[in-house]
Amino acid sequence: MAQGTVLSATEVSRQGPFLAYAGVNVPDIKARDVLTAAVQAASVIGIPLSRKPTFQPLLFKVWRALGIDWERIRLTTSTINYALEEGDYWPKLMAGRRVLVVGNAAAPLARVLGNRGVRIAAAVGPVRGISDWERVAEEASGHPFDLALVSAGIAAVPICVRLVERTGKAAVDFGHLADRMAGLEYQPKIRR
Repeated sequence: MAQGTVLSATEVSRQGPFLAYAGVNVPDIKARDVLTAAVQAASVIGIPLSRKPTFQPLLFKVWRALGIDWERIRLTTSTINYALEEGDYWPKLMAGRRVLVVGNAAAPLARVLGNRGVRIAAAVGPVRGISDWERVAEEASGHPFDLALVSAGIAAVPICVRLVERTGKAAVDFGHLADRMAGLEYQPKIRR
């Protein structure tokens, strides 16, 4: 979202070597605009607690530049998914619900959750970056579910928003917790 707002595309690439892994090849102004619209439409947004320059301070600079009024957005921590795991809340949240799993780790995560007694509605994947979000959201919204766990990098935000709009059901950006729960390597190899 910082592209062309508070940082040049070159600077975004330099400071965000993980972005390609997360599904965005900078420069990509369309991705910025899709993510901006999704953030404004989401019911809750997770933000980083870190005060390091490229985390929370950059987020609020970007939101100001884009005219996003953070005081009108329900906020939580960007690591709420892990906090819920540490508190053993995910099993309670999934109990008795049809769970849709979306992302590149969807199939292995669905197997692990299914083995734990979770009723899996479907596993939808892969997600080929931010440019693939509409196709994935369309496919995923065709499955009846009660809770969607979406692990798709930056594409997760617009996918979650679209699923909620289309179905009225809950959708959560599950992040790398999907990889961890599925027993997959979940740290990108990034040259610094």
